[in-house]
Formats: sequence, C-alpha cells, structure tokens
Amino acid sequence: MRSYLPTSGSARLMPLLLGVIALLLALNLVVLALRSSPSTAEEPTNPAVLSNFLLPDSISLCHEPVPLENRKTLDMLDRELTIAVWDRAQVFMWLKRAGRYFPYIEKKLAEAGMPEDLKYVSVAESALITDIKSRRRAVGLWQFMSRTARRYGLRKNRLIDERLDFERSTEAAIKYLDRLHSEFGNWTLALAAYNCGDASLKREIRNQKVKDFYRLDLPLETERYIFRIAAVKTIMENPSQYGFHLPAEHIYPPHWYDTVPVKIGRRLKFTDLALALDTDFKALKELNPQFLRDYLPRGNYRIKVPPGFGPKVVAALQELGKGGSGQRKDIFDNHYVVREGDTLVHISQRTGVSLATLKRINGIEGSTIWAGQKLRLTP
Repeated sequence: MRSYLPTSGSARLMPLLLGVIALLLALNLVVLALRSSPSTAEEPTNPAVLSNFLLPDSISLCHEPVPLENRKTLDMLDRELTIAVWDRAQVFMWLKRAGRYFPYIEKKLAEAGMPEDLKYVSVAESALITDIKSRRRAVGLWQFMSRTARRYGLRKNRLIDERLDFERSTEAAIKYLDRLHSEFGNWTLALAAYNCGDASLKREIRNQKVKDFYRLDLPLETERYIFRIAAVKTIMENPSQYGFHLPAEHIYPPHWYDTVPVKIGRRLKFTDLALALDTDFKALKELNPQFLRDYLPRGNYRIKVPPGFGPKVVAALQELGKGGSGQRKDIFDNHYVVREGDTLVHISQRTGVSLATLKRINGIEGSTIWAGQKLRLTP
C-alpha cells in the first residue's frame, strides 16, 4: 500500500525563490558592466587614425602651382604624403618642434622678402632636429655640408661648428636659397639645387634642354625631395585633416635667452663661466652647441646665456680675466676698422674670422689693406 506524504508550502516555493535570486544577480552584473564601459558619447582618448585620406585638389609651393593634373606628379605626391601621414610619431614631433623654431624662421624669411613656405625645407631636411648629422656629414637643421657652410659665413673648424647654431645656420640657409632663386629663376628649381647642388642641376638643364623641374629627369632623391616638402606643407597646414590633434599646450615654446657679444682673450672653460654666472655647465653648453669643446676658444663670438644673465657676463669675464664683452672701438656692426700696422692675418686672429673668409667677403685678392678701411666680418 503506497503512502502519500503531504508537501509543505515552503518546499514548493524554494525553486521559485532560487530563480528570482539568480535573475537579480544576472541583472546586477549587467548594470556593473554598463557602468564600467566608456560612454559612446564621450570623446575618444586617442587621436583618430585615418583608414584613408583624399589627396588635395590643388597645391602650391612658394606660390608656384604643383601640376597635379599630371598623373606622375600626383603619384609622387601621394607617395610622400602617405609615408608621412603614417609615420605618426614623426609628424607629432614636427608639430611640437615647429612652435620652437618656426617663429624665428618666419621672421627672417619675412625680413628677406622670401616665401614663408621655405620654412618647410627645414622639416624635410632635419625634422627640426638642430644637432642631426647625416651619413654624408651634413649637419644641423638645414643640413649644410662643410664647404657650403663656410661659403655662407658659418665658421667650421675643430673648435667651432656654426652649422649647429640654429640662428646663424638659418640666416645662412636664407642667403643660400635666395642666391639659388636668383640663379635658376623659380623656387622649385632653387629647392632642387639645394638638394643636389647647383652644378649638378645646371648640367641636367643643359643636357636635357629643359628648365622645368616637373619635366626634368633628375635623381630620384631630388625628385622625391620636392614632393616631400609639399607633403610636409600639406600636413602641417591642416594637421586635423590627417588625424593629428595636438593641444596647444603640447607645442614646444621657443627657447628664451640673452645673446651677448664677447671677445675672449684666451680660452675660457664653460664650467668657470657657469660658476661665475651662478648657472650650470649644461645650461651654457645646450644654449651654445656650436662650440665643440668644453671651453670658449679665443676670438669674437656671440654667446647665449639664460634669460636675465646677459648683464652679468661683462663682470664675469672681468673677474675671470679672460677678456671683455661688448663691441670694441675697432669692431662695430659686424665690421672691423683697420688700424695702423694691422695685417689680414692679425685681423683674422683678433676677430676670429678666417683669413679666407675675410678676403672673400671683402673682395681682397692680395693682402693690401690700409688704415681706416672698413672690413666686413660677415657676408
């Protein structure tokens, strides 16, 4: 005989209660997951990376149109623009460094009446790295070779290399580009000559009987060079169009310093000068990278010191017994007034300007000079 045991009410409700608890736990997990995930309405934390971009419909370089209707020209621009856009770390550094160096370059270009686009040459040459050196021994922001540097007034010897001086090298580059433009008649050819040398470009123009960069068959490096500058300009003028969003506070400000003309009677260690000025060796060396040793050699220079330290330099040099600073009575406005008994060799030693440079910039073929004559010290 089977026996039936009555089922209590609490036993019947147990499965239902367990189901409700499981449902509540599941809902709680969903809420937590939603709270921890970023809102779709928030701005992305990383800059957008473009999957693709459109080529510009038109572009000019130094007010000279680039013929993009020519398929080969368009392909060359596409190549350089694509390479640059996808080298994202490099472009971000261009944009940051531009705040430090472009203001001075733009100022000097405006003073010379030259196109502002020429500032992009410095980016194509060095990525705005002032102490960069190439395998061909070109140095500095504008990548001067030694011979060209000396030709345009930059001192280069075992003690000093003014290719590393941002301001001096910029002034020399502007003079060089201005001469190339006068020689070739347009900026595109001038820039090509800056890359491959004016003699090489003249030879190709003569051989090919063509004086249009876009119709000349030139070394690939030189052909790419023009389009690299065009690509740099295109990106840096409209960085957000290519996915580069850089807050203003991330752009490097210009360096600030005092510039002081000095005449050093005998070599002066940067450490001694730093101690006399109550600053650091590192601060002086970084402001004056053109000096290759740990001292200032004999001669006349313009040195940079931390802002506000300029007035202290005179007293520091007098205390150290290494010479005075400021303009001498026989040296003013970058000229030297010849005194009785002076020779070119003597003047070279007194001013720190090489004998060859003195003769070249003053049009002196022999060695004859006379008292009262005013000699230029810079080109």
